[in-house]
Amino acid sequence: MNSQRLAIPDVVLIEPKVFGDARGFFYESFNQRSFAAATGSALQFVQDNHSRSLRHVLRGLHYQIHQPQGKLVRVIAGEVFDVAVDLRRSSPHFGHWVGAHLSQENRCQLWVPPGFAHGFVVLSEHAEFLYKTTDYYAPEHERCIAWNDPALAIDWPIDAAPILSGKDTQGLALADAPVYD
Repeated sequence: MNSQRLAIPDVVLIEPKVFGDARGFFYESFNQRSFAAATGSALQFVQDNHSRSLRHVLRGLHYQIHQPQGKLVRVIAGEVFDVAVDLRRSSPHFGHWVGAHLSQENRCQLWVPPGFAHGFVVLSEHAEFLYKTTDYYAPEHERCIAWNDPALAIDWPIDAAPILSGKDTQGLALADAPVYD
């Protein structure tokens, strides 16, 4: 496994070693020891989620203000552009974002630690997205930052208006949103 810390060093792009031949491929998609070595995190995962979305669907930017979730995300079908926004007021990267292309071809994973908002947009006809979380989903604590907040200036690689859920159309500007200390 190769890992690369992104411009916000707590966010880590993980590339697995893939063993392939004429029959197909095999790779280890998760190993706790390797994950801890790559991220410096000893957090345990408690929930796995799977979503399927169509092209131009944009999900996010979501976070839980209490029970913050770390997320290890990957794509098993299609391609997305995945984004993490640092919401830790004490961080030198507060209000900054990083993004990565995740696809079935590159098999990369992105570690988004607790204290970040997370979102993605689907670039292929559809995408299946998997994520492991370090805390349970708590809808009463879920919050949403506007995907198009000018203060964040996220460079979404889209050529059409995104398809949003009702919740995501109600996202707050970062300046108005509750954040972490």
